[in-house]
Amino acid sequence: MDSDDDNMEEVVEGPLDEDDQPHGFCTVTYSSSDRFEGHFVHGEKNGKGKFFFFDGSTLEGFYVDDALQGQGVYAYEDGGVLHGTYVDGELNGPAQEFDSDGRLVFKGQYKDNIRCGVCWIYYPDGGSVVGEVNEDGEMTGNAVAYVYPDGCTALCGSFVDGELIEARLASLTVQENSRPHSTISPDSPVYTYDKSTSTCIAGHRLLPDPYESQRVYVGQSLISGAGEGLFAKTDTGPDTVMAFYNGVRITHTEVDSRDWSLNGNTISLDEDTVIDVPEPFNRMEKYCATLGHKANHSFTPNCKYDPFVHPRFGPIKCIRTIRAVQKDEELTVAYGYDHDPSGKSGPEAPDWYKRELREFQEREAGRGPEETH
Repeated sequence: MDSDDDNMEEVVEGPLDEDDQPHGFCTVTYSSSDRFEGHFVHGEKNGKGKFFFFDGSTLEGFYVDDALQGQGVYAYEDGGVLHGTYVDGELNGPAQEFDSDGRLVFKGQYKDNIRCGVCWIYYPDGGSVVGEVNEDGEMTGNAVAYVYPDGCTALCGSFVDGELIEARLASLTVQENSRPHSTISPDSPVYTYDKSTSTCIAGHRLLPDPYESQRVYVGQSLISGAGEGLFAKTDTGPDTVMAFYNGVRITHTEVDSRDWSLNGNTISLDEDTVIDVPEPFNRMEKYCATLGHKANHSFTPNCKYDPFVHPRFGPIKCIRTIRAVQKDEELTVAYGYDHDPSGKSGPEAPDWYKRELREFQEREAGRGPEETH
């Protein structure tokens, strides 16, 4: 993350000493198109300075005898930032890394520009992976843990480059030095990476997710004609992950081309993929590894769908509260069908959705301005 020592100086702007070396505040542009702006003493960087690399990244800090020393800030071309400790121009010591939105994505140590020791990797959804990295700086080993968004429920075991291989349920506590201590549940089942395909929803269909099991249960919906619904087990605050929505992975074309009666448990994952929980897996006795598909629709929901990187199921969606919910309150989400006849953003809505939409709009139209919240 420092400039190449073999860079040939191309242009120097600023004062020179008697040997025509940069001396004072100068801008030096190298043949690689890297540029350095900072203080020089007889040709060597000494003092505050900043590299502007050809790829758009930058490195800023304090230089002593031509090498970055102490705290430095490396800014990636995508807007992410690494705050690190430098010794003789190389990362050596504590470091923290943030993404382009300012969210913490890494915390740990570096040695000679490679991650070392106990490190944390954080996901935007609130989950994280922690453990001692291998000699290549990868989260690979037999004592690595995935930590759910509550910060204590964990899957501890074998991981390769941050991906779950085999783990057991554990409770995690973190000491003041950020070193984790995990206590594995003695009766825990074994959890393995189990990403779905277009034909297989899961290898262990009846193994519930341990985090989800603490937060939700399935019961008879309070919504007329809706069948089963999803309910909160405890009082919960806003912005809390409650459940996960895993299923087989199919294409948008397949969803749009088939009868709507087959699309009752579909949710868009991204531009290419739709997650579906088809018959018979919508029945608890056939599939209960995740329960997100049990949440019913509301035009005034208390939850929303969010992306989630799950240790077992890979990239899926989760159900996250958008306000505080009470114990035994039914969790609802807005399905978000395209109900505009001229709309191009999604498929046509099913009849039940159109009917509920009309009823909702009529109720809203009948409320006075003072009643609207």
